[in-house]
Amino acid sequence: MKKHGRYNVSDLTESQFEPGSRRLVLKNKLGIIRKREMEEVETQALKVAIDTLLGKYNADYRFKESDIKKIHKLWLGEVYEWAGSYRQVNLSKVDIAFAAANHIPKLMAEFEKIVLNKHTPCNFTNQKRIIKALAIVHIKFVLIHPFREGNGRVARILSTVMASQAGLPILDFADITGRKRKNYFAAIIDGLDRNYIPMEEIFTSIMKRTLKPKTE
Repeated sequence: MKKHGRYNVSDLTESQFEPGSRRLVLKNKLGIIRKREMEEVETQALKVAIDTLLGKYNADYRFKESDIKKIHKLWLGEVYEWAGSYRQVNLSKVDIAFAAANHIPKLMAEFEKIVLNKHTPCNFTNQKRIIKALAIVHIKFVLIHPFREGNGRVARILSTVMASQAGLPILDFADITGRKRKNYFAAIIDGLDRNYIPMEEIFTSIMKRTLKPKTE
C-alpha cells in the first residue's frame, strides 16, 4: 500500500487508476481505459473550456485563487471526480519536486495575494510587461502544481485568458511542445531561483508565433 509522507492516500480516487488501463489512465467518470482516448477527451474539453472562459473575464478583471479552481472544474469536471479540488498526493517530475500537498492551500492563497494581484489584470500596454506577467504567473503556478492532473494546461489556459485582457488572440503554444519541451522544463527549473528570463524568452517566441500573419 503506497504512502505519501505520513498519510495513506491509496483510498483516494485521485490515487487510483482505471481498472484495465495498465495504470496508464487515472480513474475517471467515463470509464476510459485507453490513454489516447483520454487525451482526445481532455483536448476537446480544453477547447470548449477556453472558448467559454474567453467570454467570461473582462480586461479589468483581477484573477483570484477561486478562479483557478473554477477553470480546472470547468475543463475536467465531466471527467474526474476531483476536478477543481487541490490534490492530496505528492507529485514530482524530472528534476522538479512540486509543492507538498499539505502546503497547497497556503501556497495558493499566497499565489493570489503576491502573484495574481500584481500581474493581473494583464491589460498592460507594453508587450514586455505582458510577457513578464505571463512568464512569472506561469512558473509560480506550475511549481505549486495544485491539481492531480492538468496543471500545465491550466497554466496555459490562464496565460491565454490573461493575454486576452491585453487584446491578444489565443496563444499558440507550439513552442513548448515536441523537442522544445525540454527547454520549457529547463525554464521552469530556472524559476526555482527566480530566474524568469528563460521563460520570458519562451513567451516572447509564443507571442511572435501567435501574432505572425497566417498564410492561406
